[in-house]
Amino acid sequence: MRQPLLEVKNLQTSFFTDRGVAPAVNDVSFHVDAGEILGLVGESGCGKTVTSLSILRLISPPGRITGGEVFFQGSDLLRMPEKSMQKIRGNKISMIFQEPMTPLNPLMTIGNQVAEPLVLHQKLNKKEALRHAVELLRAVSIPDPEQRIKEYPHQLSGGMRQRVMIAMAIACRPLLLIADEPTTALDVTIQAQILELLLRLRDEFQLSILLITHALGVVAEIADRVAVMYAGKIVEQAPVSQIFHHPAHPYTVGLLRSIPQITLDVKHSRLPAIEGTVPDLFHLPSGCTFYERCKDRMDVCTSAFPDTSALGNEQSVACFKY
Repeated sequence: MRQPLLEVKNLQTSFFTDRGVAPAVNDVSFHVDAGEILGLVGESGCGKTVTSLSILRLISPPGRITGGEVFFQGSDLLRMPEKSMQKIRGNKISMIFQEPMTPLNPLMTIGNQVAEPLVLHQKLNKKEALRHAVELLRAVSIPDPEQRIKEYPHQLSGGMRQRVMIAMAIACRPLLLIADEPTTALDVTIQAQILELLLRLRDEFQLSILLITHALGVVAEIADRVAVMYAGKIVEQAPVSQIFHHPAHPYTVGLLRSIPQITLDVKHSRLPAIEGTVPDLFHLPSGCTFYERCKDRMDVCTSAFPDTSALGNEQSVACFKY
């Protein structure tokens, strides 16, 4: 059996505040194989982004990683010296952030920002790095890259800035790309182009991708497998076709039913919704965190969080029904 490129085991990250302790990532386990795209899906606030930042050890106070293991190429990132982690971030593991204007420096040209990881990790001189920056912008389908490297972030559209972020992320030929909501705030045409670009780069650069999103449509488009997250926990994992055709967890079923459908009777069709709200992380229920919103709840659901059960076809679910 081959070893996964990334293996997250029982990861726990909590935020320690005046209100109390919030377990944002609560005993999370999943893996990403070489060349695979894993979609990490869930509502806003469920812990997806905190999971990705924990993998890279970018959690800031009052947050703290409190347990678990994160193996990358067989080495535990959580027990690695910070100097070693600096050689991995942006080099072997890169991240595309949700809002492209946040990580881009408004005072630096696009060329200098794309060239920066090449100077830092690949030890290229400035001239060589800028030449590579042009090729990287061309690889992510930015027109006239020789001109674009002289421009600043505010001169580019949102879609262009997202492509610049992708160019920076792939500059050092990473093995793993973490893409946090890479199509948020983009119109549907640009979204489709970005997803197509990620697929092409996966094939060209032999990338593995951890795709973080709340949109199941995005997952259906490019993911190989899906991990569904709710209130800090993974509740279901399966190949993408299995999730869409045979969802097991009531939360996954609810998410799928909430996707708008094209119907003949648009006026009278009502979009199904999951009743209730995500529980407060500071006051989680003692049993299953989905209990209060679940139509299939049973008495046992109030006493403990269910263990994960294997259902076959690479599908697993944390639900007392199984």
